[in-house]
Amino acid sequence: MNSTPSTTTYDVAVIGAGIVGSAIARKLAGHEVSVALLEARDDVGDGTSKANTAILHTGFDATPGTLESRLVRAGYRLLSQYAERTGIPVERTGALLVAWNQEELDALPGLREKAERNGYTEARIVGPDEVYRQVPHLGEGALGGLTVPDESIICTWTTNLALATEAVQRGATLLLNRRVHAVEDDGEHTVLRTSGGDVRARWVVNAAGLGADVVDRLFGYDRFTVTPRRGELLVYDKLARPLVDRIVLPVPTSRGKGVLISPTIYGNVMLGPTAEDRTDRTDTGTSEQGLEFLLGKGEKLMPKLLREEVTATYAGLRAAIDRPDYLIEADARRCYVLVGGIRSTGLTSGMAVAEHVAGLVEKAGLALRPREDLPEPPRMPNLGEAFLRPYQDAARIAADPAYGTVVCFCERVTAGEIRDALRSPIPPAGVEGLRRRTRAMNGRCQGFFCGAEVNRSMNTRQDDSR
Repeated sequence: MNSTPSTTTYDVAVIGAGIVGSAIARKLAGHEVSVALLEARDDVGDGTSKANTAILHTGFDATPGTLESRLVRAGYRLLSQYAERTGIPVERTGALLVAWNQEELDALPGLREKAERNGYTEARIVGPDEVYRQVPHLGEGALGGLTVPDESIICTWTTNLALATEAVQRGATLLLNRRVHAVEDDGEHTVLRTSGGDVRARWVVNAAGLGADVVDRLFGYDRFTVTPRRGELLVYDKLARPLVDRIVLPVPTSRGKGVLISPTIYGNVMLGPTAEDRTDRTDTGTSEQGLEFLLGKGEKLMPKLLREEVTATYAGLRAAIDRPDYLIEADARRCYVLVGGIRSTGLTSGMAVAEHVAGLVEKAGLALRPREDLPEPPRMPNLGEAFLRPYQDAARIAADPAYGTVVCFCERVTAGEIRDALRSPIPPAGVEGLRRRTRAMNGRCQGFFCGAEVNRSMNTRQDDSR
């Protein structure tokens, strides 16, 4: 998976194996072209894509007429269908925007009208009685709200892994630990100088996320700058889930959607994120200031939530750019496509971005003939708490007792699931990758009880592969 002769020349090299890059590689690999998917880290989805609010957006509040609005709307449909085919867990919880002052209340008709301009007609303005009927544990003082019944929660980890896995099954070559540090043109191809050796390609797609502007400059451009925007979140224990059965949103501002309360696909409740611009593109640590800020917001939004136990805190970096829209452009002369500024909506729009990019490269001259021998999409293991898990499946356990042997008791992860992840087409490189594939060590003890056993499983797999 990670090695290839230096003489190999690919038709397309996609830089970045997050959700957007993996979706692009999957889409292109469905045609009679050779595709390489490069990732700077040792696993897919280990950057921005792994740490977000995991919401499948309708696009109701996007800026009408933008590329982002169009692709989020299309992506919602595509990913919803793909999730059903592959088993990516999705819960259609709906969302409620809450107005806490007169200014926010006055903004609701404009938000509903924006939703309608974006093609979403199901949003409704409701009064305070309906707000508290839908979310009884909300803090005091809500004046009204806007319902968005089709907003959903999804597993971002499984989404990324499914897209990358299908890309590989369609014939794409996954090249991990390949950070691009230089670009050269040898007259016929682009040569990507990477930390793991050279990669030659006729076309290059830059979906490098936080590093997209750096890669873009290697191609001679200076058209945008990525500002890492850190978002810290608090994850509350599953015992808090009865307090929240839908996504609770503030009225959005120009800096984003603000602090929300949302159930997660894993059965927890999430509070966040913050929005703090940073200069360090690796700064994913949590902070005392962020914790205090979120607790202050939570005290107003839902005081009862703060009485529950916090399972984990984490932070992610969003690739904010100095443009109000996605920046997706093709340079036919250089055979190069930039996919920049996708932000957190890339989870929803990723598959539509892939279709858009495929259209650009085809228009620019790359022949894309659909393959007739495509394999069926992968069927992904279920990580969703609302759906049947292996430890609950008597028939599955009867056929293979490993699915009845619980290793991680907080999350009820079985030995069979860990074994399957280690034998999968894209196995985890370490315990964090295993966590994203199984939920092992993701519960309230954070690996204190099961960590040694999980590490033993990883070490055994690595010994067997030698």
